[in-house]
Amino acid sequence: MTTVTDLVELFESEAARDRPSEQTPDVGIIMGSDSDLDVMAGAHDALVDLGFAEVTDYDDPPEGYSFESWVVSAHRTPDLMYAYAETAADRGLDVIIAGAGGKSADLPNMTASLAYPIPVVGVPVQEKSVDSVIGMPTGAPITAVDAGKSYNAGLSAAQFLATGDDELAQRLRDLHADQSEGVADVSRELHERGTPGFRASRD
Repeated sequence: MTTVTDLVELFESEAARDRPSEQTPDVGIIMGSDSDLDVMAGAHDALVDLGFAEVTDYDDPPEGYSFESWVVSAHRTPDLMYAYAETAADRGLDVIIAGAGGKSADLPNMTASLAYPIPVVGVPVQEKSVDSVIGMPTGAPITAVDAGKSYNAGLSAAQFLATGDDELAQRLRDLHADQSEGVADVSRELHERGTPGFRASRD
């Protein structure tokens, strides 16, 4: 059985290894509970759509841009949250996506404070989490997306990285163009089929 202490020691040992950047994840995705995964999977999907690979074994990192995923609860495992955020820079992370639900969705905010100046993109997993996630005081910034929009969080994380990488910036432009073309296709289909025919084709 894995303990919180095991994971804290893992993060600390990875921080101490001082790996070259090409062997470390670029983006960290964390969530307060595995029940948040259905919402947070959008961040995974966005990064995969942009050519990122998920790190599942630190000793066998993929080539190119990559990301990692962990469950880190601000309330049930505060020691783990501290360890994750405080070692993030030394473990090579450049951006963190943090999602949490409930009215007291503290994981994104606390992570932003502890990992500063690493940018953190907060994802309110539920509508009632929005105020908690965006309510950071002046001097402790967080970037946030709307409730449930973790796909946008993945895109935002990539945008941070793309400021210094023309190839990644082009991937973002290409993905945006593909999505725009998809809207155009749907628009033409609706027009040509008419509303009843279009709705029938979706059933």
